[in-house]
Amino acid sequence: MAIHKSAIKRWRQSLRRRATNRRNKSILKSQIKKLRIAIAEKNWEEAQRLLPQTFSLIDRCVKKGTIHENKGNRLKSRLSRQVELLNPSPSR
Repeated sequence: MAIHKSAIKRWRQSLRRRATNRRNKSILKSQIKKLRIAIAEKNWEEAQRLLPQTFSLIDRCVKKGTIHENKGNRLKSRLSRQVELLNPSPSR
């Protein structure tokens, strides 16, 4: 355990940050899971509705530093590609 006042303060801060990051990651994982379920069920309308909400949540987590920027971009790319493949009318 830390002895210095500054070390004790840093320890308290790290506990608060850990709790916040865990909460944000949990919310993000739940949202991604909902979208992936809609994709698995081939529910295009539901996936289209959930996609912008998921992107917003990913961007917020990146901004807060909960996940890395590259991971956020990778998630958005993969999810959007999966939703595009569900589209009944090809846009090509």
